[in-house]
Parts: sequence; structure tokens; C-alpha cells
Amino acid sequence: MKRNVSGCVRAGAIVLPLLLLLAAPVMAQEGAPQAAQPQAIQQSPVETAPAPQAAPASVPQAAPAPSAPAVVTKATLPHNLSPWGMFMAADWVVKGVMIGLAFASLVTWTVWLAKTLELAGARVRAYRALNAIGNARTLRDAEQALEGRGGPGAQLVNAAREEVRLSQEAQSYAGADGLKERVSSRLSRIEAQAGRRMSRGTGVLATIGSTAPFVGLFGTVWGIMNSFIGISESQTTNLAIVAPGIAEALLATAIGLVAAIPAVVIYNVFARSITGYRQLLADASAGVERLVSRDVDFALMPPVHQPRAAAAE
Repeated sequence: MKRNVSGCVRAGAIVLPLLLLLAAPVMAQEGAPQAAQPQAIQQSPVETAPAPQAAPASVPQAAPAPSAPAVVTKATLPHNLSPWGMFMAADWVVKGVMIGLAFASLVTWTVWLAKTLELAGARVRAYRALNAIGNARTLRDAEQALEGRGGPGAQLVNAAREEVRLSQEAQSYAGADGLKERVSSRLSRIEAQAGRRMSRGTGVLATIGSTAPFVGLFGTVWGIMNSFIGISESQTTNLAIVAPGIAEALLATAIGLVAAIPAVVIYNVFARSITGYRQLLADASAGVERLVSRDVDFALMPPVHQPRAAAAE
């Protein structure tokens, strides 16, 4: 028994160091990861430390991006939204339309002033001629009353007097009917010529009144088209950006209406005034025809009755 125990002790003494030698590498491998983990933990703050430094570097680079739309907004919006400011900020085509309509409005008021003065003077002369013809007993009396005066009334009397003089030789053969027709023809031509002269310039008013709204509408369409192009370029539907362009476009239509409405009203006023003026000339022409007919009847009367007619006058 003692030999067996001593043999086991010896065997254990030999095996135990061998087991320790075999277990030492395993224990070294298990301890290495545990030692590496603190190093990794210590190194991780060092490696992640530069990340917060990169964030401030990117902030200055992204800062100019929000300022770009502000620059576009300032360039798009006019500083002055008054009519003059919108005119200065409008497209060159819209500016041309506005200038043309403003010139048309100036022409309208110029024609109004000139024709008003012309019509007033012509009506005064026509009334005076009509009174002189109505108060005259013979064509010669009317000629003396209108001597030295101008106007269609004096022209009517002079034309009738000239036709009577030219037809004096043929009157005894052809009778009075031919003379009256020739006098009436002359008077109608003078009357028509005076009416055309007085209507001169009113055609411009009719043209402006009929075309100015459409010209203004053309400027509006062009301006709105440019506004839509600006919307597509800015890629925004903000009313503060869209509204100024639309306002500039609508300003063209407003100027067109300002030019057209007075032109139409003034044209209608002149049409009525010229019609009344022509009526005055027609009355004067009728009075001259009556004087011619009276003179012809007196000339065809027998000499015995002429003194009685003169005494009756």
C-alpha cells in the first residue's frame, strides 16, 4: 500500500506541473481580450473626438444657401410699387405698350381741345350767317350783310350770287328751274365740304377708342407670360414674388382703358356737335335758296308789277 501511495504521489507530482504548463497559454489568451478592451475604450474617445470638429466646418459652407433666395427676391420685387415704379420695372415690350397708350391719350385730349375751340367758333359764325340770311330780303342784301366775314355762311351766299351772275344770260331761255338746281348743287357741295372739314380729326378718336383696350390687353398678356416664366425660374408660388409682375401687366390694361374711355366719350360728343353744326349749315343753305328763288321770281315778273313788289318790300 505504501508503495502504491508513493507511486501516486510521484505520478501526481509529475502530472501537475505538466497540466500547469498546458494551462498557461490558455490563460494568457483569455487575459489578452480583457486587456485589449480597456485600450479600445480608451482609444475610442480619441478616434471619435474629431467628429464634433467636422460639424462646425460644414455650417459655414451651408450658410450661403438660405441667402440665395433672398437675393432673387430683392431682384424680382421692385422697390417702388407706385405706377411709375411698376413702369420702370416692367419688360421693354410692356413699356412700349404703355408709352404708346400714353401718347394716344395725349392725342385724345389734344384733339378735344382743338376741336372744341374750332366747333365753338364755327357755331358762332354759323348763327351769325343764319341770322343775316334770315333778315335779308334779297340775295344782294345778304351779301352786303356778310361782306368781310368768313365761314361757310358767307361762302354759301357768294356761291349763289356767282351762279346767278353766270346764269343770267341763259335764264331768259331755260327758265328758273335750271338756275335753282345749279345753285342747290353748289350749296350742297359747300355744306358737305364744311362738314368734312369739321369732322377732321375725329377719326383718330374712333381709332383710339376701339383699339386702345386691345393694345393694353396685349401688354397684359405679355406681362403675365413673363410672370409665369419668373415663377418657373424661381420655383416658388409665393404671392410676394408673383404679385408685382401681375400688377405691372394689369397696369397696361388700365392705361389702355384710360386712353379708350375718354376717346369714345369725346367722339360721341363731337359727333352730336358736328351734326348740329351741319344742321345750321343746312338751314343757311335753305335760306339762300329761298333768296335765289325770290330774286328769280322778281326778275321774271312783268315790268308793270315790279314797282309794286319793290314797294311791298
